[in-house]
Amino acid sequence: MTGTSETPAMSAGQRRILAVMLVPMFMSLLSVSIVNVILPDMQKSIGASNSAIQWVLSGYTLAFGVLLVAAGRAGDLFGRGRLFVAGVSVFALGSLIAGFAPDPVMLNVARIVMGIGSGLLSPQGVGMLQQYFHGKIRGRAFGMFGTIVGVSVGIGPVLGGGLIALLGEEWGWRSAFLINVPIAVAAIVLGRFWLPPSAWRGSAADADHADGSAKARADFDPVGLVLLSLGTLFVMLPFLERSAGAWIYALVPVGAVVIWLWVRWEGRYARRGGAPMVDMILFRTRTFAYGASLTSMYFVGMPGVWVIVALYLQNGLGFPALEAGLMGLPSALLAAVSAQASGRVVLTYGRKMVVLGVGIAIVGVVASALIVLAHEDLGISIWWMLASLGLTGVGQGLAISPNQTLTLADVPVEYAGSSGGVMQTGQRVGTAIGIAIVTALFFVVQGMAGYGAAIVAGFGFIAAVMVFAAIIGIVDLARRRAKDRQRAAVAEG
Repeated sequence: MTGTSETPAMSAGQRRILAVMLVPMFMSLLSVSIVNVILPDMQKSIGASNSAIQWVLSGYTLAFGVLLVAAGRAGDLFGRGRLFVAGVSVFALGSLIAGFAPDPVMLNVARIVMGIGSGLLSPQGVGMLQQYFHGKIRGRAFGMFGTIVGVSVGIGPVLGGGLIALLGEEWGWRSAFLINVPIAVAAIVLGRFWLPPSAWRGSAADADHADGSAKARADFDPVGLVLLSLGTLFVMLPFLERSAGAWIYALVPVGAVVIWLWVRWEGRYARRGGAPMVDMILFRTRTFAYGASLTSMYFVGMPGVWVIVALYLQNGLGFPALEAGLMGLPSALLAAVSAQASGRVVLTYGRKMVVLGVGIAIVGVVASALIVLAHEDLGISIWWMLASLGLTGVGQGLAISPNQTLTLADVPVEYAGSSGGVMQTGQRVGTAIGIAIVTALFFVVQGMAGYGAAIVAGFGFIAAVMVFAAIIGIVDLARRRAKDRQRAAVAEG
């Protein structure tokens, strides 16, 4: 792709859409990263067992991941604004309950409610980026989306540690949930005034028949919804509930079979004239297929970095939570800056930028492993990891947002929500699988050779996974170049 003109300015309406959409999405992503730091105080406050407190993490993640595609399709059909505001409302309710939860059961129920809210609102944001932003402005909008992803990951542990330091053990962790409520209320009110009328009307309303019926409005593909939800649940659950024992991994092949049945059903449903939950033609669009695969593989690797870094710093080196959280702050800030910059030029450099970003992230992971080795053997300061982890942030900003822009570029707007849901589901499933593998590897190696060897082994696994993500990008880049040469040859001939 080539382009030389400057990116046009966003309209006032587009800026308002971004303001309404990005803040609640930041809030929902922050609720993933902030919990890791507040877990010990939360557990002590309400007297939760280790298995009960684990569901504070896994209940949210499961509800979030299982709903994404269905919620995206619902937004396509019934109006993304409606589903977005509904999701923010549910998320606020869950946050309010969590903030005042008297016991582990109520807290876990509240976290599931929060996950449902996040699952409802997240794909609507991606769908509205597709619907209301085009060309280079869309690249900038996805760059801003990448910024909130990067900042939410890095700032969550710092904010959580800061709230506990400021408000104490009891109200520190509770305020981490309650802070969501006024933000959500503001987003709901502004959404009613700032989202355009078309955001409240989905494709089903536009497809009303001349006789007044609205067949498309009722065509939500309930069988597809159940099959995909069950398949996603069965695949994710074993990696989130590893303490249940080895037997639980038997659910993974069951989930794979259910997802295969879902694919077959969707194709059959479309051939019979129905409107499938996800049109399988999407996967024949090479840009979507390669991009969705790349982002899924990336998330198998990169999120695990912050888990093993926290384990090494806090358990291995004895860092307090706030100091451990600060280790990720430069990475978050650099991810935000590079995502903004890449959003402006993504249509100029295309997939080359994505491959470069993944490559820089790999360098950052390998450099972090070398710094740990130097710290263990030579005594250099572990704070040099601020620089190496900063490289991973630069790589993320150059890879994730541009990849999302390019992946969804050829997707019809009527499937913007469901296609965004497919990508985000791949990210959630990939994250669950990757973190389960890298933490299991970490603890096995730690038991045999100590914390230093454990984190180096974890970094090695992450780097290997990231290499596969880079290969997917290189293959797609080579395919595009071959296609361009073929077109040039036809034009000359």
